[in-house]
Amino acid sequence: MNVTTADPPLPPAPATSRPRALLELLSSMRFAIALLTVICIASVIGTVLKQQEPVGNYINQFGPFWAELFLAIRLNAVYGAWWFLLILAFLVASTSLCIARNTPKILADLKATKENIRESALLAFHHRAEGTLAGPPEAQARRIGQALAKSGWKVRLQQRGASGWMVAARAGGVNKIGYLAAHGAIVLVCLGGLLDGDLIVRAQMLWDGKQPYKGGGTIADVPAQHRLPSTNPTFRGNLMVAEGMQSSTAVLNQSDGILLQELPFAIELKKFVVEHYATGMPKLFASDIVIHDRISGEQIPARVEVNHPVRHRGIEIYQASFDDGGSAVTLQGLPMDGGRHRFEVQGTIGASTELAKNRQPGAEKMTLEFTGLRVMNVENLADAGGSASGADVRGVDLRQSLDARLGAANKTSAKKLLRNVGPTVTYKLRDAAGQAREFQNYMLPMDLGDGVPQFMLGVRDNPDEAFRYLRVPADENGTLEGYLRLRAALADPALRDAAARAYAKAATDPAKPEMAQQMIASTARVLGLFAGAAPDGAQGTGGLQAVSEFIEAKVPEAERTRAGEVLVRILNGTLLELAQLSREKAGLQPLPRNERTQAFMTQAVLALNDGFAYPAPVAFQLKDFRQVQASVFQVTRSPGRSVVYLGCALLILGVFAMLYVRERRLWVWLSPDGAGSRARMALSSNRKLLDVDREFQRLKDKLLGATA
Repeated sequence: MNVTTADPPLPPAPATSRPRALLELLSSMRFAIALLTVICIASVIGTVLKQQEPVGNYINQFGPFWAELFLAIRLNAVYGAWWFLLILAFLVASTSLCIARNTPKILADLKATKENIRESALLAFHHRAEGTLAGPPEAQARRIGQALAKSGWKVRLQQRGASGWMVAARAGGVNKIGYLAAHGAIVLVCLGGLLDGDLIVRAQMLWDGKQPYKGGGTIADVPAQHRLPSTNPTFRGNLMVAEGMQSSTAVLNQSDGILLQELPFAIELKKFVVEHYATGMPKLFASDIVIHDRISGEQIPARVEVNHPVRHRGIEIYQASFDDGGSAVTLQGLPMDGGRHRFEVQGTIGASTELAKNRQPGAEKMTLEFTGLRVMNVENLADAGGSASGADVRGVDLRQSLDARLGAANKTSAKKLLRNVGPTVTYKLRDAAGQAREFQNYMLPMDLGDGVPQFMLGVRDNPDEAFRYLRVPADENGTLEGYLRLRAALADPALRDAAARAYAKAATDPAKPEMAQQMIASTARVLGLFAGAAPDGAQGTGGLQAVSEFIEAKVPEAERTRAGEVLVRILNGTLLELAQLSREKAGLQPLPRNERTQAFMTQAVLALNDGFAYPAPVAFQLKDFRQVQASVFQVTRSPGRSVVYLGCALLILGVFAMLYVRERRLWVWLSPDGAGSRARMALSSNRKLLDVDREFQRLKDKLLGATA
């Protein structure tokens, strides 16, 4: 508590010059908010648009025009674009100027209690009170000052001659410190982002002649101008290590190539560990590694888990993902065009092989690329068999329906049945022109609730598309042999003719041979249309589409519905006879006439129909494999991390100080009033809250008593 005398009035401030006004604009809050808005918009673009993707991906997804525009303004690498870094630098400069401009004022304001306020000005405050006190003004001023000081207020007393005493007090000055802390946090976070970004990498590319590598081959063959030294102060790259192998070179993806980052140590992957829940969902990804230090020669065993990185020589090693490390697979080529030639292909994931030598003479030359192997695939099979329609009121339980939807926000009415459906193999078939399609086939049949397990054969033309699956039913032994025999028999004219005769014999009266001949002709015609055999011997469309085109061309419109039903019934019966003949030819027992056979034939007809649209003459089924896993680590050196952490801590403290600490100022003017004193009290606060009203009432009762 200090005692002062009144100071003379301050001289007027000089007029603001134009450079000063420009500087104030640069350091103003609205300029910083405008920069923050632009940064937020750019961050949204960087979140929505995949960053650092190959140029071909943008061309395939958005087209040549937009892809070229994105590359020109570097929307494919927003956080490393020159304009983003420039805006970030301007934000740092603007916020720093704002802090530099306001810090002296805030520090001066923290020291000032504004005891020079005029006593008449106290009447303008919202919280004000007056009262009469016993005792002279000086004694009452010291009493009030001591009471406020004990309550944590910073108090200053001012004597104004014989007119009276002014008691000025201030509390909650941390609110102003919070302003400085919050703005300083913005500067620190931005500086940390600049340090941990690729600004330093780009500086090395500009000054040291480093260039992105655009070619192929092995890492050991990449020249030195594409490599960054192990002393690089900041980087963020990926490192893939297969089981039993080690690597010491990380890959930094750039929009126009890659840079190689040398590490001061090598990482050896001993084993990649995956633990699963009972449903088959992964529970843990971890890598047991050995760090081979190049400087000390130490071998340090460690385990890297998701969200549990390992730190060595200032470099963080994170478990980013996993991949195939070169698994050996054996695939069986199955003819999808009705042929009988089968063969096996052995390869390694990531490699390729020519197929012309493995197929019939004169076949089109194709290249088989082994792209992926997944041992476990967890799928939701809850709705595989279909569900009851809500249109039937007898199938709707209102209480059950409400209970299924009420409750937690993450509760849904759709039940999940997660099940591991076995391994899958992914490969590409590339023709002589270089065009490729990607295929994904499941090794085991999948029970989808249709009465018979089905093999899923997926295909897509573009990596951005989802796989479209051909569902092929499994036979009684759980294999594809039943369907393949039926497909080969469908392509055999002799077996088609025998199947037509067998169906006509079973469907007509033996006493009417002329009807049997008509049935044989009709049956052979519809079966030939379905098989894709044109009347002139050429290859037709095939499938139900060919039957539909025949009906539209030959049958009047009024009779097409009836004719379609008859032809489909004939087709189903004839295909069953064809399946029986194919089994007889293979030396197998005929299919029993039961529900399982009916379900098999239903799915087989659909598969045969869809098979005409299958874009490859051969499908490869995974027969055997030897899995070799690999871990993908993210290695980072982040000198700005501590700066960002400090900025976050300051931001939390600053926001709490500005939101939850109220700055209050209190004035009590004491003037002589006979033997006692006349008191006039006022309180100001930077926030209008009910707590301010209650605090003012407590202070009034405490300082002025019942006379207030």
